[in-house]
Amino acid sequence: MSKYVAYAGSYTHESSKGIQIFDMDVEKGRIIKRKEIEIDNPSYVTFSHSGKCLYSICDQGVAAYTILPDGDLELLNVLSINGMRGCHITVTKDDQFIIISGYHDGKITVVALTDDGCLDHIADEVFHKGMGSIADRNFRPHASWSVFTPDEELLCVCDLGIDQIKLYEFNHRTGKLRLHDIIRSQLESAPRQMVFSPDGRFAYVLCELKNYINVYSYDKNSDKNRFELVQNIFTVRKGHKSNSAAAHLIFSNSGDNLICSNAGDNTVTIYKVNKEDGTLSSISSLPVSGDYPKYISMFPDDKHILSMNHEGNSITIFTIHFDKGLIVMNGPELKVSKPNNLIIKEL
Repeated sequence: MSKYVAYAGSYTHESSKGIQIFDMDVEKGRIIKRKEIEIDNPSYVTFSHSGKCLYSICDQGVAAYTILPDGDLELLNVLSINGMRGCHITVTKDDQFIIISGYHDGKITVVALTDDGCLDHIADEVFHKGMGSIADRNFRPHASWSVFTPDEELLCVCDLGIDQIKLYEFNHRTGKLRLHDIIRSQLESAPRQMVFSPDGRFAYVLCELKNYINVYSYDKNSDKNRFELVQNIFTVRKGHKSNSAAAHLIFSNSGDNLICSNAGDNTVTIYKVNKEDGTLSSISSLPVSGDYPKYISMFPDDKHILSMNHEGNSITIFTIHFDKGLIVMNGPELKVSKPNNLIIKEL
């Protein structure tokens, strides 16, 4: 049976000390803490596409690690990004560049990588400009997420502060960005995250403040717009908590279902995906037994789901039954201070 390890990013202003490494028991649907790698506020971690390196946000900028054969981490180097601490990292498919999204300063930073995965130099920096519509929060740019189109021609950057998704042409030789187009989301919707369907034909944008998902068809050869809105669907039930905010969106490994977590309401909503037209149909919305599920992650077997409950200082694990639209809590919660995201690797 395959062996898996999980890495949890967290904030370290309370009791966490850095990146937490867990051994996984996939069959039982549990994770067991192995150790903690000390680093300041690794609020987001991700892998290189080769699976040989892990990259982490940190107070100093961004950190690169080699993943050892047993899943342990060995620090390669740390690089300043000449700005405030980032919140998300995207890696090009050829592992030549990473892109850091800056929530606090609205900055996109492109960092070149060496062939062994080290952080080399800043290749480009772009500050978003503009004013949002909500004076008490979204009054300035907040770049929260970036993702490449399936052909990697465009980098799509969600900015929940100005209700826009900026589309940049990306030069894979130099790492330079050039603005190509803008998807303007609904007023005060706060587009937080964008994911593409496994076949690359559809894009799903999670809008934090309006608690809904915008579904777009994607056609790189379109004579008009590459993105066309085909559906808008809510992430929460009728009678949901008024302070709810859509938090994180993932596909099941099969691609048949989409799952969304909702902070405040503290639920996950399960959707069935129509693979012909990309539209979603809501199956159920159920509580996660934790406060502020900021990030969710699927087990490799598609039978269990983890909820990183940021304000509840916990990780809760559920057996998920897509056919019935049910999640059943699987074992006690794990106490983790300010968990922020979690990624899984096969050894």
